[in-house]
Amino acid sequence: MDAGRLLVRVTVAPALLIAAWLSVSLPLLMAGVFRPVPAIALFVPVAAVALRLGLRGRTDVLRGRTGEARRDVPRWPVLAVLGITVAFLVLQVVMCSEQIIVRRDPASYVQYAVWLKNDGSLPIPLMEQAFGGPDRALNFESPAFYQHDGAIVPQFMAGLPLVLALGGWLGGMHGMLLMAPLLGACCVLAFAGLVARLVGPRWAPAGALLLALTLPMLYVSRSTFSELPAIVLLLGGLSLMHDARREDGRVADLKAFLAGLSLGLIVLVRIDGLRDVLPVFVFAGLYVAHRRGIGYWAGGGLLLGAGAGLVQGFTMSRPYLTYLGPSLRPLLAIATAVVLATAIMVALLNWDRTGLALRRAGAAVARGRLPGAAAVLTVLVMLGFALRPLVQTVRREPSTRDDELNVQFIETVQKIQHLPVDGTRQYSENTLYWVSWYIGIPALLFATLGAALLARRLMRGHAPEWLLPYAMIVWTTAQVLIRPGITPDHPWASRRLIGLVIPGLLLFTVFAAAWTANRVRRLGYGRRVVWTGAVLGVAGMLVPIVLTSGGYLVTRTEQHEVAAVDGMCDALGPRGSVVVVERSTADRFLQVVRGMCGVPAARTTGRAAPADVRRVAAAVAAAGRRPVIMAAKADQVAPYGTPKRVLYLKTRQDGRTLAHPPGGTWGLAVEVWIAEPGRPQGGR
Repeated sequence: MDAGRLLVRVTVAPALLIAAWLSVSLPLLMAGVFRPVPAIALFVPVAAVALRLGLRGRTDVLRGRTGEARRDVPRWPVLAVLGITVAFLVLQVVMCSEQIIVRRDPASYVQYAVWLKNDGSLPIPLMEQAFGGPDRALNFESPAFYQHDGAIVPQFMAGLPLVLALGGWLGGMHGMLLMAPLLGACCVLAFAGLVARLVGPRWAPAGALLLALTLPMLYVSRSTFSELPAIVLLLGGLSLMHDARREDGRVADLKAFLAGLSLGLIVLVRIDGLRDVLPVFVFAGLYVAHRRGIGYWAGGGLLLGAGAGLVQGFTMSRPYLTYLGPSLRPLLAIATAVVLATAIMVALLNWDRTGLALRRAGAAVARGRLPGAAAVLTVLVMLGFALRPLVQTVRREPSTRDDELNVQFIETVQKIQHLPVDGTRQYSENTLYWVSWYIGIPALLFATLGAALLARRLMRGHAPEWLLPYAMIVWTTAQVLIRPGITPDHPWASRRLIGLVIPGLLLFTVFAAAWTANRVRRLGYGRRVVWTGAVLGVAGMLVPIVLTSGGYLVTRTEQHEVAAVDGMCDALGPRGSVVVVERSTADRFLQVVRGMCGVPAARTTGRAAPADVRRVAAAVAAAGRRPVIMAAKADQVAPYGTPKRVLYLKTRQDGRTLAHPPGGTWGLAVEVWIAEPGRPQGGR
C-alpha cells in the first residue's frame, strides 16, 4: 500500500469503528440486552462493512503545496504521523489516571460504564427491598446519578459509557481506563488526517505534534472524558465528507452518509454536540440545492445519528436534559430554525430566478471588496475577544443547589490563590487568554492570520474544501469563547476548548504556516531554506505549548484508586446493604458501592437522626441482609458498632487555577469507615 493511501485510510478508520460500535450498541442498550456476545457478534460485520465502504475509492484527496490533489505522498510524513501517535499513546498509557471515585465527570462516566458492562440495561434499580422497603430516612441518588421515577438514572449521554464498556469487557477496569489514552491517540491521528487533506501531507506531522503536546489534549486523554470520542467522530467525519466531495456515484453517496452519521453521533456522546453539527445540515442543503446526491446522503446520516442521540437522551437521560433545560431549549429552537431556514434556502436556490440572482450576487461579492472586509473583520473579532476583559466581568448568580456548590468551590480556590473572593465570577471574559495559555501567542497569531486568509478565499469562491470545516470551527469557537459554560478552574475548563476550539485554531495555524512557506518559496528561496524555516517556525510555536504542558507531561495524578476500591469491596463482602450517613462519602461512593461492589447502597437524608439509622439497620437485618453503616471518619460510624477502616487512599490530584495557566498538583486523601450494627440470621 502506498503512503498516501495508508494515510487517507488510517486517519478515518477510528471514526468509522466508533460509529459502527455506537450504531450496534445503542439499539441493544435500548432493548435492555447490551451484553458482550450479541454486541461483539453484531459489531464485527457492521464494522467490516463500514470500513469497506468508508475506505474504498480514490486516494488523491490530499493537498499538494499549490492546492492540487496529489497521489505521490512521500513516506516520511506518514511514518512521522504514526510515530507521533504511537509515542503519544505510550506516554498516556504510562501516565493514565484512575479516576473511579466520583468527584467529577470522568469517574461518573466510568461508573455509568461499569453498570452497563455488568448489567447491560437501564435504569439502575433502587433495590429498596434490600433495606426492608422504602423509608423516609433514605435517599438513593448521588452526583451524576438521579433518583427518578423509582429508579436511578445516570446523568450523561450514553455514547462514552458504551465505548468504555467494550474496554471493560476486554480488559476489566484497567481496560476501561485505558480506553482514554487509546481514544486520545485516535484524536491525534484523525487531526493529522484532516491537516493532510486540507493543508498537505507534509504538514500533517506538524499538526499532530502541535495538538498532541497541548495540555488540554494530554489532560483529557488521561481520564475518561466525553470529549475524546466526540473529537474522533468530528475530525473523522470532516475527513470523510472531504473525501466524498472528490468521489463520484455510489461511492460518494455512501461516504457522505458515513460522514453525516459520524458527525450526527456526536450528539449521542455530548448533547451540546448538536450545536457543533448544525453547519453540517446547511452544508448538506447546499449540495441538495446544487443537485448533488451527497447532500441527501450526508443530511440523512446526520439526522439518523443526531436523532439517535436525542432519542437516547430523552428516554434514558431525561433528568439530565431537564436540568439542562435553560440552555437546551434555546439550542433545540435554534436547531429547528436552522432546519427550516435550510429547507427555505434549498427551495429558493432550486427556483431558477432566485438561484440565478443569488449566483450573480455571489459573483459580484467575489469581485468586490467584501472578501477583504471579511478578512479584516476576522482580525477585529479576535482583537475584540482580547480586549473583552477590559470592558466586561462575567458573573452568574446561583439558581440551583449545584450552582451554590460551584460558588463555594470557586471561593475556595480564590482564597487559596489569594484572589478577590467572589464565587459568582465565571472568568468567561478571559477565554481567549485561556486559549493563548495552551497553544501560545505565536500559534494564536498564526491562527488569526489563517482564519482571515480563509475568510477572504471563501468569499471569493475559492477553496470549497474548507467551507464546512471553516464554518464549524468559527461557529463553535465563537460560541465557546463567548460562553464556555463550565466551572472556570483549570485544567478542568480546558476540556471545553479541546472539543473543537483548539484543534480548529491549530488547523488554521498550520494552514497559515503553509501559506507563509509557499509565499517565501515564490520569492525565489530554495527548498532547503523554506523547509528549514518551516521546521524552525513549528519548533518556535511548540516552545510556549511545551512551557505550559511540560510539567503536566510527566506528572501522574489520581493513582491507586482501583486497588483501593477493590479492597473496600472485598471488605464489604456479600449480602450487605450499605447505608452512608455522611454527605461527602455518599457523593463519592454510593454508585461505586452499587456498581463495582455489587452491593445495594443508600444514603440518609439530611433530617435523619441516629435513631432513624438504627431503625433502617433493623429493617435490613429483618430482610435477611447484613446492615453496614459507612462514613468518612471513625467517630461518624462509632455509634452503630465497632469502626473499621475499609479504604485509605493518599494520592495527588490536578491543581486548580483561575487566573493563570495550570501547574502543580494538590494532595488528595480519602478514607472510608464502616460499622456493622449486627448480623442477620444466616449471615456470614
